[in-house]
Amino acid sequence: MSVWFVTGSSRGLGAEIVRAALKEGHQVVATARSADAVLGQFPGAGDQLLALPLDVTDPAGIEMAVAAAVAQYGGIDVVVNNAGRGLLCAVEEADDAAVRAVYETNVFGLLAVQRAVLPILRKQRSGHIINMSSIAAFGGLAGWGVYASTKYAVEGFSEALHAELAPLGVHVTLVEPGYFRTDFLEPSSLHTVQEPIDDYAATSGAMRQAVPSINKTQQGDPVKGARVIVEMAASAEPPLRLQLGTDTLQAAEAKLDGVRKEMDAWRHIAVTSDFS
Repeated sequence: MSVWFVTGSSRGLGAEIVRAALKEGHQVVATARSADAVLGQFPGAGDQLLALPLDVTDPAGIEMAVAAAVAQYGGIDVVVNNAGRGLLCAVEEADDAAVRAVYETNVFGLLAVQRAVLPILRKQRSGHIINMSSIAAFGGLAGWGVYASTKYAVEGFSEALHAELAPLGVHVTLVEPGYFRTDFLEPSSLHTVQEPIDDYAATSGAMRQAVPSINKTQQGDPVKGARVIVEMAASAEPPLRLQLGTDTLQAAEAKLDGVRKEMDAWRHIAVTSDFS
């Protein structure tokens, strides 16, 4: 039995991760902006569940939630950084406030949670950080550039964190889901701009128009995805990256093939920049 600390757990994949962890007998600290919304999802969990209100953009609130988790269960073993915010628009269309809002949740909020829990995991010389990335981390599709950039950031520091924590017995895993049938594409989660630029109608505009038809038809099953994540966390040697969904696998393979092809095409130029 482990103690799980999950952010963004009132709905979607976060709620299913909590459900799967509870089913496996783990103790779960489930955090979300509304603790009541979490409790409504799991009315029979009893002492196995500690629901806490948490806005990951509030560092003081994070410290309080982590302290409450340790007071209740004696420690933390698995941290799932699932809280996130979406933004669908052309890169040029996103004003400073919109970009900062996405980064505050997806990047700075995640970093703040890590800073709060890592002293505990380092002292234990055990534990597992699971950072939710995205299919977007394999390529910035039109309309998803700013959102993708937050996931690129998460990928970059998670790789470094993996190298830094491995000698201390703490694992790090990036989970890279494809399109899952959650409410991520709902207006409550996915933000757009009020004044789109006409020149992007065929690119980011087309993506924005397509989202309603994609929503609720995604091929990813959040129940199955959550079960895979909980099972993966029990592995003695969990992966640095875990792709979820055939669409993510296809995107990753296409990106790797494209990078290799372009690198080979320009290799004769790249090697000329070294000192002779």
